[in-house]
Amino acid sequence: MRVYLDTSVISALFDERNPERKSLTEAFFAEIGNFETFISEITVAEIERTPDMELRSKMKDAVSRFSVLSLTDDVEWIAGEYIRHGTVPESYSEDAYHIAIAVINEVDYLLSWNFKHIVRRKTRDLVRMVNTLNNLRQIEIMTPAELL
Repeated sequence: MRVYLDTSVISALFDERNPERKSLTEAFFAEIGNFETFISEITVAEIERTPDMELRSKMKDAVSRFSVLSLTDDVEWIAGEYIRHGTVPESYSEDAYHIAIAVINEVDYLLSWNFKHIVRRKTRDLVRMVNTLNNLRQIEIMTPAELL
């Protein structure tokens, strides 16, 4: 199974403010060898913007063995379609790019802890609709805990 991790999953590994989410993420990472795991240039850029140097270093180390997917013209285009259809607000376009990169690269699961814009019914429904309209493969969007 091919899984894509957005930045919220990486940061959850080190987030002491939410012990349950941290524990669930650690449980997923204990099983990560069972998956072909991907991040993207967006994930790398978001990690680089982490102001806490120690946390940034831990996050970079956590993703060092994952394949990094690139932004392409197809990704740009489908991210624009997600935004145009209201899947993700334009002001949070990086969330649309996370979804688009995973879809264009035919990843099976997009894992996120972002309940505001990614892991929610409206997003799942609109991604399914946009993907169907454009003859793209469907993707499952869920939390790491749901995949185990």
